[in-house]
Amino acid sequence: MNTVLKQTLQNNNTGLFSNKALRQLIIPLVIEQVLVILVGVADTMMVSYAGEAAMSGVSLIDMYAFMIITIMAAVSTGGAIIVSQYLGNKDNRNANLSASQLITVTVLVSTGLMAISMILHREILNLFFGSVEPDVMQAADRYLLITAISFPFLGIYDSGAALYRSMEKTNITMYVSLLMNVINIVGNAIGIFVLKSGVAGVAIPTLVSRIAAGIIMTMLVFRKSNTVYISIREIFSWKSDYIKRILSIAIPNGIENGLFALGRILVLSITALFGTTQLAANSAALSISQIAILVVNAVNLAMVTVVGQCVGAEDYSQASMYIKKLMKISYIATFILSAGVCILLPFILSLYKLSFEAYHLSFILVFIHNIAAVILHPLSFNLPNGLRAAGDAKYTMYVGICSMIIFRLGVALLFGIVMQLGVIGVFIAMVADWTARSVLFVIRYISGKWKNYRAI
Repeated sequence: MNTVLKQTLQNNNTGLFSNKALRQLIIPLVIEQVLVILVGVADTMMVSYAGEAAMSGVSLIDMYAFMIITIMAAVSTGGAIIVSQYLGNKDNRNANLSASQLITVTVLVSTGLMAISMILHREILNLFFGSVEPDVMQAADRYLLITAISFPFLGIYDSGAALYRSMEKTNITMYVSLLMNVINIVGNAIGIFVLKSGVAGVAIPTLVSRIAAGIIMTMLVFRKSNTVYISIREIFSWKSDYIKRILSIAIPNGIENGLFALGRILVLSITALFGTTQLAANSAALSISQIAILVVNAVNLAMVTVVGQCVGAEDYSQASMYIKKLMKISYIATFILSAGVCILLPFILSLYKLSFEAYHLSFILVFIHNIAAVILHPLSFNLPNGLRAAGDAKYTMYVGICSMIIFRLGVALLFGIVMQLGVIGVFIAMVADWTARSVLFVIRYISGKWKNYRAI
C-alpha cells in the first residue's frame, strides 16, 4: 500500500501538504483501518462458532451500534473540521478552545446515547428487529446491554483521535487503535474458545477495549506539548460560539449519517425477514466487503485534515487539488483490494462456519459489493467528505437522506420483497444508493458552490 501512495503522490511536493506529509498522514490511517477490519472479520468468524443465531444477533446490534457510532463520529468530525480550519488559519488559541468544547459535547451526546440504549433496549430491538427468531433476539439483547456501556468511552476516543488527526499525528491514533484491537481480539478468542461464553465472550472484550482506548486518549489530549490540547477549565465551560461552529457541521453530518445508519437498520430488518441463513450470509459478506473499502475509509479521515486546513487558509485551489489526489489514491487501492478479495474469497469464506446455502450466497454478495465499490465508492463517500470539510454540510445531508430513503430503502423493498430477490435485492439497492450519491456529489463539486461555506 505504501508503494501505491508513493506512485500516486510523486508529482506533488508543493502546497500545504508535501508528499511525505500526506504519506505520514494516510499510511497510519490505512493501518488503523486494517486493524478495524481484521477485528471485525475476526469477531464475525469467532462468533460464528457459537451458532448462526448468535452470529445473526451480533450482526443486528453491530448495525444498530453503527448508527450510534456514526452519530458520535459526526460530532468528532465537526470538531475536527473546525480545529483543522483554525490550524490552517494559524489560530492555535481558537483551535484549543474548540478542542475543549468538542470533548464537552462528546461526553454529553455519548452518555445520552448510552442511557437511551440501556433503558430502552427491548423497545429498540422490538422496533427494528421484532420479526427475528427468539434465539437471535436473545443474543442481540445480551450483546446490546453489554456494549452500550462502552459508548461514552468510544465517543471520547473518537474525538481525541479526530483532534490528533487534525494535528497530522495519525501515528498516535494508530498505536492506540492497535492496543484496542489487540485487547478485543485476544479477549474474543478467550471468551469464545476457552470460556465458551457465546455472545458475552465477544461483547465483554469489546467493552474492555473501548474503555482502555477512551482512558488513554483522554490522557493524551491533555498534553500541552501538542499543537492542540484541551484543559479542564475549558471543558467545564460552555462557550456557545464555539459549540455552534462545531454543531453547524456536526448536526447536518449527524442527521445524514444517523439516518443513513437508520436506513441500514431498516434494510437489515427487511433482510431479517428472509431467514437466518440469508441474515448470516449478509453478516459474513458485509464483514468481508469492508476489506475492499478500507483505504476509502482512511482517506475519509484524511480529507477532514487536508481540506479543512486548505479552506482555513482560504486556498480553494489546493483544496480542490487534494480532493482529486486523495480520491485517486482511493480508486487505485480499492481496485487492488477488491480484486484481491475476490481471488481469495473461497479461502476467506472457508474460515467462517456457514451452512452450504449461506456460503454460496455470501460469495455472490461480496462480488456485487466489490465490483460496485471499484466504480462508485470513492465518489460516493470521499467526495462528500471533502465538501463537508469545506463546511458544505447541509448539501451532503440532503443528498444522503434522500438517496437513503429512495434508493437504499425503497429499492430494497422493491427488489428484496416485491421481486423476491431476498438479500441480493438489498445489495442491488446499495449499489443504486451509491450511484445516486455519486452523481449528485459530482454535480455539486463541479458547480463550485461548496467554496462558499467556510465554517470559521
